[in-house]
Amino acid sequence: MTSKTNPPANFSHRGRTAVLCLAMLLGIVAVVLLARWVDVHPQVPVITSAEEELYVKATTAKRLSLAFNGLAADWYWMRSLQYVGRKALNFQNSNPGQMSLNDLGNLNLRILSPLLRLSTTLDPQFIAPYQYGAMILPTFDSNEAISLLNYGIEHNPDQWRLYQHLGYVYWQRQDFQKSAEIYAAGGKLPNAPGWMSEMGARMTLEAGSREGARQMYQHLYQESNDEFVKQMLLRRLLQVDSFDQRDIIRRVLDAYSSKTGHCPAAWKDVAPVLRLQFRLEANTGAPLDPAGTPYVLVKNGCDVDLDPRSQVPYR
Repeated sequence: MTSKTNPPANFSHRGRTAVLCLAMLLGIVAVVLLARWVDVHPQVPVITSAEEELYVKATTAKRLSLAFNGLAADWYWMRSLQYVGRKALNFQNSNPGQMSLNDLGNLNLRILSPLLRLSTTLDPQFIAPYQYGAMILPTFDSNEAISLLNYGIEHNPDQWRLYQHLGYVYWQRQDFQKSAEIYAAGGKLPNAPGWMSEMGARMTLEAGSREGARQMYQHLYQESNDEFVKQMLLRRLLQVDSFDQRDIIRRVLDAYSSKTGHCPAAWKDVAPVLRLQFRLEANTGAPLDPAGTPYVLVKNGCDVDLDPRSQVPYR
Protein backbone atom coordinates (compact mmCIF):
# COMPACT_ATOMS: atom_id res chain seq x y z
CA MET A 1 0.00 0.00 0.00
CA THR A 2 1.56 3.18 -1.16
CA SER A 3 1.45 6.22 1.07
CA LYS A 4 0.52 9.69 -0.14
CA THR A 5 3.30 12.17 -0.01
CA ASN A 6 2.44 15.73 0.94
CA PRO A 7 4.05 18.53 -1.09
CA PRO A 8 7.03 20.09 0.61
CA ALA A 9 6.18 22.93 2.95
CA ASN A 10 8.48 25.33 1.14
CA PHE A 11 6.72 24.54 -2.17
CA SER A 12 3.34 25.31 -0.60
CA HIS A 13 4.70 28.57 0.77
CA ARG A 14 6.18 29.52 -2.60
CA GLY A 15 2.88 28.75 -4.27
CA ARG A 16 0.90 30.97 -1.94
CA THR A 17 3.48 33.74 -2.33
CA ALA A 18 3.31 33.50 -6.12
CA VAL A 19 -0.48 33.69 -6.12
CA LEU A 20 -0.43 36.65 -3.74
CA CYS A 21 2.17 38.50 -5.81
CA LEU A 22 0.21 37.81 -8.99
CA ALA A 23 -2.98 39.17 -7.42
CA MET A 24 -1.12 42.24 -6.22
CA LEU A 25 0.41 42.78 -9.65
CA LEU A 26 -2.96 42.47 -11.36
CA GLY A 27 -4.39 44.96 -8.88
CA ILE A 28 -1.65 47.50 -9.63
CA VAL A 29 -2.17 47.03 -13.39
CA ALA A 30 -5.90 47.60 -12.92
CA VAL A 31 -5.24 50.77 -10.94
CA VAL A 32 -2.86 52.10 -13.61
CA LEU A 33 -5.35 51.35 -16.40
CA LEU A 34 -8.15 52.98 -14.44
CA ALA A 35 -6.05 56.09 -13.80
CA ARG A 36 -5.21 56.33 -17.51
CA TRP A 37 -8.86 55.92 -18.46
CA VAL A 38 -9.84 58.68 -16.04
CA ASP A 39 -7.15 60.97 -17.44
CA VAL A 40 -8.60 60.70 -20.96
CA HIS A 41 -12.17 61.11 -19.66
CA PRO A 42 -11.88 64.36 -17.67
CA GLN A 43 -15.64 64.81 -17.67
CA VAL A 44 -15.96 61.87 -15.28
CA PRO A 45 -15.99 63.18 -11.68
CA VAL A 46 -13.15 61.47 -9.84
CA ILE A 47 -13.60 63.05 -6.42
CA THR A 48 -16.76 64.86 -5.38
CA SER A 49 -17.41 66.68 -2.14
CA ALA A 50 -19.42 63.72 -0.88
CA GLU A 51 -16.75 61.22 -1.89
CA GLU A 52 -13.67 62.95 -0.45
CA GLU A 53 -13.06 60.28 2.15
CA LEU A 54 -10.03 58.07 2.56
CA TYR A 55 -11.30 54.62 3.39
CA VAL A 56 -7.82 53.21 3.94
CA LYS A 57 -5.64 54.47 6.78
CA ALA A 58 -1.92 54.87 6.16
CA THR A 59 -0.96 51.96 8.44
CA THR A 60 -3.57 49.72 6.80
CA ALA A 61 -2.39 50.67 3.33
CA LYS A 62 1.15 49.79 4.34
CA ARG A 63 0.10 46.28 5.41
CA LEU A 64 -2.01 45.73 2.31
CA SER A 65 0.70 46.82 -0.11
CA LEU A 66 3.15 44.21 1.24
CA ALA A 67 6.37 44.34 -0.79
CA PHE A 68 4.98 47.00 -3.13
CA ASN A 69 5.21 49.89 -0.68
CA GLY A 70 7.31 51.98 -3.05
CA LEU A 71 4.85 51.59 -5.93
CA ALA A 72 1.90 52.31 -3.68
CA ALA A 73 3.67 55.41 -2.31
CA ASP A 74 4.26 56.64 -5.86
CA TRP A 75 0.61 56.07 -6.72
CA TYR A 76 -0.68 58.07 -3.73
CA TRP A 77 1.86 60.78 -4.53
CA MET A 78 0.56 61.07 -8.09
CA ARG A 79 -3.01 61.18 -6.80
CA SER A 80 -1.97 64.05 -4.51
CA LEU A 81 -0.72 66.05 -7.49
CA GLN A 82 -3.81 65.25 -9.55
CA TYR A 83 -6.08 66.10 -6.62
CA VAL A 84 -4.59 69.58 -6.25
CA GLY A 85 -4.51 70.10 -10.02
CA ARG A 86 -8.17 69.19 -10.47
CA LYS A 87 -9.23 71.31 -7.50
CA ALA A 88 -7.32 74.30 -8.89
CA LEU A 89 -8.74 73.82 -12.40
CA ASN A 90 -12.31 73.51 -11.13
CA PHE A 91 -11.94 76.61 -8.96
CA GLN A 92 -10.40 78.60 -11.81
CA ASN A 93 -13.22 77.60 -14.16
CA SER A 94 -15.85 78.61 -11.59
CA ASN A 95 -14.05 81.76 -10.40
CA PRO A 96 -11.97 83.15 -13.28
CA GLY A 97 -9.04 85.25 -12.13
CA GLN A 98 -9.73 84.79 -8.42
CA MET A 99 -7.31 81.99 -7.54
CA SER A 100 -4.09 82.88 -5.77
CA LEU A 101 -1.22 80.40 -5.76
CA ASN A 102 -0.18 81.82 -2.42
CA ASP A 103 -3.50 81.17 -0.67
CA LEU A 104 -5.09 77.84 -1.56
CA GLY A 105 -7.60 77.82 1.30
CA ASN A 106 -10.45 78.41 -1.16
CA LEU A 107 -9.69 75.09 -2.86
CA ASN A 108 -10.78 73.13 0.24
CA LEU A 109 -7.91 70.63 -0.04
CA ARG A 110 -9.10 68.64 2.94
CA ILE A 111 -7.69 65.27 1.87
CA LEU A 112 -4.32 66.51 0.61
CA SER A 113 -2.66 65.98 3.97
CA PRO A 114 -4.02 62.41 4.35
CA LEU A 115 -2.86 61.60 0.82
CA LEU A 116 0.63 62.86 1.56
CA ARG A 117 0.59 60.94 4.85
CA LEU A 118 -0.31 57.76 3.00
CA SER A 119 2.58 58.23 0.60
CA THR A 120 5.15 58.98 3.32
CA THR A 121 3.93 56.20 5.63
CA LEU A 122 4.25 53.69 2.82
CA ASP A 123 7.74 54.99 2.03
CA PRO A 124 9.16 57.27 4.76
CA GLN A 125 12.29 57.90 2.66
CA PHE A 126 10.26 59.32 -0.26
CA ILE A 127 11.28 63.00 -0.07
CA ALA A 128 9.09 64.58 -2.76
CA PRO A 129 5.79 64.47 -0.79
CA TYR A 130 7.44 66.21 2.18
CA GLN A 131 8.74 68.99 -0.05
CA TYR A 132 5.41 69.40 -1.83
CA GLY A 133 3.52 69.47 1.46
CA ALA A 134 5.93 72.06 2.83
CA MET A 135 4.98 74.48 0.06
CA ILE A 136 1.26 73.77 -0.34
CA LEU A 137 0.01 72.95 3.17
CA PRO A 138 1.15 76.22 4.84
CA THR A 139 -1.16 78.19 2.54
CA PHE A 140 -4.07 76.83 4.59
CA ASP A 141 -2.72 74.64 7.44
CA SER A 142 0.81 75.31 8.68
CA ASN A 143 0.41 72.97 11.67
CA GLU A 144 -0.11 70.02 9.34
CA ALA A 145 2.93 71.06 7.30
CA ILE A 146 5.06 71.14 10.46
CA SER A 147 3.79 67.72 11.57
CA LEU A 148 4.53 66.19 8.14
CA LEU A 149 8.05 67.66 8.03
CA ASN A 150 8.86 66.57 11.58
CA TYR A 151 7.85 63.04 10.57
CA GLY A 152 10.11 63.32 7.54
CA ILE A 153 13.09 64.52 9.62
CA GLU A 154 12.52 61.73 12.13
CA HIS A 155 12.84 59.14 9.35
CA ASN A 156 15.43 61.04 7.29
CA PRO A 157 17.67 62.82 9.80
CA ASP A 158 20.41 63.45 7.22
CA GLN A 159 18.17 65.22 4.68
CA TRP A 160 19.07 68.90 5.04
CA ARG A 161 16.34 69.94 2.58
CA LEU A 162 13.68 68.90 5.09
CA TYR A 163 15.24 71.27 7.63
CA GLN A 164 15.21 73.96 4.96
CA HIS A 165 11.48 73.51 4.39
CA LEU A 166 10.63 73.28 8.08
CA GLY A 167 12.59 76.47 8.74
CA TYR A 168 10.67 78.13 5.93
CA VAL A 169 7.30 77.18 7.44
CA TYR A 170 8.29 78.67 10.81
CA TRP A 171 9.58 81.78 9.02
CA GLN A 172 6.17 82.17 7.38
CA ARG A 173 4.62 82.03 10.83
CA GLN A 174 7.04 84.81 11.86
CA ASP A 175 8.59 82.54 14.48
CA PHE A 176 12.05 83.72 13.45
CA GLN A 177 13.88 82.28 16.45
CA LYS A 178 12.53 78.77 15.80
CA SER A 179 13.29 79.15 12.10
CA ALA A 180 16.87 80.19 12.88
CA GLU A 181 17.36 77.16 15.15
CA ILE A 182 16.13 74.77 12.45
CA TYR A 183 18.29 76.31 9.71
CA ALA A 184 21.29 76.17 12.03
CA ALA A 185 20.61 72.50 12.85
CA GLY A 186 20.23 71.64 9.17
CA GLY A 187 23.41 73.55 8.36
CA LYS A 188 25.40 71.17 10.56
CA LEU A 189 24.52 68.12 8.47
CA PRO A 190 27.40 66.66 6.41
CA ASN A 191 26.03 67.49 2.95
CA ALA A 192 24.29 70.77 3.77
CA PRO A 193 25.33 73.82 1.69
CA GLY A 194 26.99 76.71 3.45
CA TRP A 195 24.02 79.03 2.97
CA MET A 196 21.93 76.92 5.40
CA SER A 197 24.01 78.14 8.35
CA GLU A 198 24.05 81.62 6.83
CA MET A 199 20.25 81.65 6.70
CA GLY A 200 20.14 80.62 10.34
CA ALA A 201 22.34 83.56 11.29
CA ARG A 202 20.29 85.91 9.08
CA MET A 203 17.08 84.84 10.82
CA THR A 204 18.58 85.77 14.16
CA LEU A 205 19.92 89.14 13.04
CA GLU A 206 17.38 90.36 10.51
CA ALA A 207 14.16 88.50 11.42
CA GLY A 208 11.68 89.21 8.61
CA SER A 209 13.89 91.32 6.34
CA ARG A 210 13.06 91.49 2.65
CA GLU A 211 16.54 90.48 1.59
CA GLY A 212 16.29 87.44 3.83
CA ALA A 213 12.94 86.60 2.23
CA ARG A 214 14.40 87.05 -1.25
CA GLN A 215 17.26 84.67 -0.56
CA MET A 216 14.94 82.13 1.03
CA TYR A 217 12.61 82.09 -1.98
CA GLN A 218 15.57 81.89 -4.36
CA HIS A 219 17.05 78.87 -2.57
CA LEU A 220 13.66 77.13 -2.43
CA TYR A 221 13.16 77.81 -6.14
CA GLN A 222 16.56 76.37 -7.03
CA GLU A 223 15.91 73.22 -5.02
CA SER A 224 12.39 72.55 -6.30
CA ASN A 225 11.59 70.31 -9.27
CA ASP A 226 7.83 70.91 -9.17
CA GLU A 227 6.55 73.51 -11.67
CA PHE A 228 3.49 74.39 -9.56
CA VAL A 229 5.74 75.12 -6.58
CA LYS A 230 8.20 77.05 -8.75
CA GLN A 231 5.39 79.32 -9.96
CA MET A 232 4.42 80.04 -6.35
CA LEU A 233 7.99 80.95 -5.48
CA LEU A 234 8.47 83.11 -8.56
CA ARG A 235 5.42 85.14 -7.59
CA ARG A 236 6.77 85.53 -4.08
CA LEU A 237 10.02 86.87 -5.55
CA LEU A 238 7.99 89.33 -7.64
CA GLN A 239 6.21 90.39 -4.46
CA VAL A 240 9.47 91.15 -2.64
CA ASP A 241 10.72 93.15 -5.63
CA SER A 242 7.42 95.04 -5.71
CA PHE A 243 7.74 96.00 -2.04
CA ASP A 244 11.10 97.58 -2.82
CA GLN A 245 9.73 99.35 -5.90
CA ARG A 246 6.77 100.82 -4.03
CA ASP A 247 9.10 102.22 -1.38
CA ILE A 248 11.04 104.03 -4.13
CA ILE A 249 7.85 105.34 -5.73
CA ARG A 250 6.56 106.62 -2.38
CA ARG A 251 9.75 108.61 -1.91
CA VAL A 252 9.24 110.17 -5.34
CA LEU A 253 5.61 111.02 -4.51
CA ASP A 254 6.64 112.52 -1.15
CA ALA A 255 9.34 114.63 -2.80
CA TYR A 256 6.86 115.94 -5.39
CA SER A 257 4.32 116.74 -2.65
CA SER A 258 6.91 118.59 -0.56
CA LYS A 259 8.02 120.63 -3.56
CA THR A 260 4.60 121.53 -4.98
CA GLY A 261 2.38 121.45 -1.92
CA HIS A 262 0.06 118.81 -3.41
CA CYS A 263 0.18 115.20 -4.57
CA PRO A 264 0.54 114.39 -8.28
CA ALA A 265 -2.74 114.27 -10.20
CA ALA A 266 -1.36 111.74 -12.69
CA TRP A 267 1.73 109.63 -13.26
CA LYS A 268 2.97 112.01 -15.95
CA ASP A 269 3.64 114.57 -13.21
CA VAL A 270 6.45 112.41 -11.82
CA ALA A 271 7.32 110.38 -14.94
CA PRO A 272 10.63 112.22 -15.61
CA VAL A 273 11.96 111.12 -12.21
CA LEU A 274 10.49 107.60 -12.32
CA ARG A 275 11.91 106.99 -15.80
CA LEU A 276 15.39 106.88 -14.29
CA GLN A 277 14.56 103.70 -12.35
CA PHE A 278 11.45 102.12 -13.92
CA ARG A 279 9.96 101.00 -17.17
CA LEU A 280 6.93 103.21 -17.81
CA GLU A 281 3.69 102.62 -19.66
CA ALA A 282 3.82 104.67 -22.85
CA ASN A 283 0.44 106.40 -22.62
CA THR A 284 0.08 107.17 -18.91
CA GLY A 285 3.67 107.22 -17.71
CA ALA A 286 2.75 104.74 -14.97
CA PRO A 287 5.66 102.66 -13.66
CA LEU A 288 5.35 98.94 -14.34
CA ASP A 289 5.46 96.41 -11.52
CA PRO A 290 7.76 93.33 -11.74
CA ALA A 291 5.05 91.41 -13.60
CA GLY A 292 4.67 94.19 -16.19
CA THR A 293 1.35 95.67 -14.95
CA PRO A 294 1.14 99.43 -14.30
CA TYR A 295 0.97 100.57 -10.68
CA VAL A 296 -2.00 102.72 -9.67
CA LEU A 297 -2.09 106.01 -7.78
CA VAL A 298 -4.24 105.90 -4.64
CA LYS A 299 -5.23 108.29 -1.84
CA ASN A 300 -5.62 111.18 -4.31
CA GLY A 301 -2.21 110.54 -5.80
CA CYS A 302 -0.34 110.49 -2.49
CA ASP A 303 0.35 106.74 -2.47
CA VAL A 304 0.87 103.79 -4.80
CA ASP A 305 -0.62 100.31 -4.94
CA LEU A 306 -0.81 97.22 -7.12
CA ASP A 307 -3.40 96.96 -9.84
CA PRO A 308 -5.86 94.16 -8.89
CA ARG A 309 -5.13 92.56 -12.26
CA SER A 310 -1.42 92.20 -11.50
CA GLN A 311 0.19 88.79 -11.19
CA VAL A 312 2.17 90.07 -8.19
CA PRO A 313 0.61 88.62 -4.99
CA TYR A 314 -1.14 91.27 -2.95
CA ARG A 315 -0.38 89.52 0.35
